[in-house]
Amino acid sequence: MVTVYLAGPDVFLPNAAEHARRKVAICTRYGFAGLPPLNEDIASLAQMHESAAGIAIFQKDVAMMEAADVIIANLTPFRGASADSGTLVELGWFLGRGRPIFGYSNSATLFRERSQAHLAALPDPLPDITVEHFGLPDNLMIPGAVLAGGGEPMVLPEDGIDRPFDALDVFERCVAVAARRMGLPAPD
Repeated sequence: MVTVYLAGPDVFLPNAAEHARRKVAICTRYGFAGLPPLNEDIASLAQMHESAAGIAIFQKDVAMMEAADVIIANLTPFRGASADSGTLVELGWFLGRGRPIFGYSNSATLFRERSQAHLAALPDPLPDITVEHFGLPDNLMIPGAVLAGGGEPMVLPEDGIDRPFDALDVFERCVAVAARRMGLPAPD
């Protein structure tokens, strides 16, 4: 079975374990073994100094990535106009190793519009620096990495309407794209 690392800030949701179970079930229907990077498997985290716990999580996640064939990354904007920084490190890890990359965003709003809205809401610490305008869903390096790594563009809401952060319909479309690209049979 093809293993897929389920990257994204979903691990911070209050119902992260249940959300991960739903994502794994979707992956299973399409022939993938989903690997969500939850931290419940490191029993000793509570006894560690917080920086040691952070490094232990990093090491565990790298081991999971080593075991995965493919990444499906949740690139929905997280606490700002762009995707989660940790998820972007994971995306780069897969790109650097030449492993297939697939990504999605529950935001249909393009990066430029999100960036402008973010700057309108908060003081701009660098007011003379422009915001890129390439008509892409995020900073050009992110959709570029997804396209280069999987041969498919980022999957976005087809109807042009932003979804809640934890919606799974766009994720499922991304899983279907990945399964087709990986030559897996369509689900029954």
